[in-house]
Amino acid sequence: MKSSPFHAGERALQESLDVADRMAEIGRKVIRDHMPDQHRQFFAQLPMLVTGHLDAQGHAWASIVGGPSGFISSPTDNSLVLDSNIPPGDPLSNSLAPGLEVGLLGLEFPTRRRNRANGQVHSICANGITIEIRESFGNCPKYIEPWHWEEQALYHHPAAPLIGFDAKACRLIDRATCFFVATAGPGTSDHLTVDVSHRGGPPGFVTRHEDTLLIPDYSGNRFFNTLGNIMTYPQTGLTFPDFRTGDVLQMTGTARIMPADGRESPATGVERVWQFKPETKHWLRGALPVRRVD
Repeated sequence: MKSSPFHAGERALQESLDVADRMAEIGRKVIRDHMPDQHRQFFAQLPMLVTGHLDAQGHAWASIVGGPSGFISSPTDNSLVLDSNIPPGDPLSNSLAPGLEVGLLGLEFPTRRRNRANGQVHSICANGITIEIRESFGNCPKYIEPWHWEEQALYHHPAAPLIGFDAKACRLIDRATCFFVATAGPGTSDHLTVDVSHRGGPPGFVTRHEDTLLIPDYSGNRFFNTLGNIMTYPQTGLTFPDFRTGDVLQMTGTARIMPADGRESPATGVERVWQFKPETKHWLRGALPVRRVD
């Protein structure tokens, strides 16, 4: 029998719920070493892709890469090619190089479909950024708010550094129904692999406390990719997109799972709470390739 596809941090959380053996069996079935045709076609129709990576200092960043629908292609079931220019203010633009570990999330808000993949940048040339896919799996639509989008031209502005949370950042966080989170954890060799994920909830589900954010962890698929990574490597990246204006609040810092303190509630689905403390943050203006329409 194959070993569990989950690392020690993920398994520790699974074991705390007595589901580790069951999740190992499920993981061996649904975590693939290639993309099925359905996933390849899904990525190829998207106007945006969420990516996660670690910069040269080991800081985690979640980025949103965009282009006209079809800017992603899949020549093989182990590769994606992105025909996209990374915003110059996004840390990904400085980190991008062959060998870079990346996490990928394709999310289609109108249909609530999402699929994930992990891999490594293989090459960068005039034809695009080629990523070799090592893992591929689907995610359920739970906690994704459906809304319609329209594609927009990208405007690449320099990053605007942010000290503290300005009024605009506070409004965005307080009203957010989603954000993206990048984390890293033990890989199959001596390097870290990267995951990027969506987190969603009702407006106000993320709360601010001085210079930190408190985030509920709702009952989910029990993979525990994000929190399992945080247990082993606390560097974390959070990105809050404003799909009304096209602006993006991008942050990197550290995260930790909080001790139980009564905020957990079976009635609301909150199983635990985690804390994020930003170290660096900035705005990327007009960096989103889609806008929300009602």
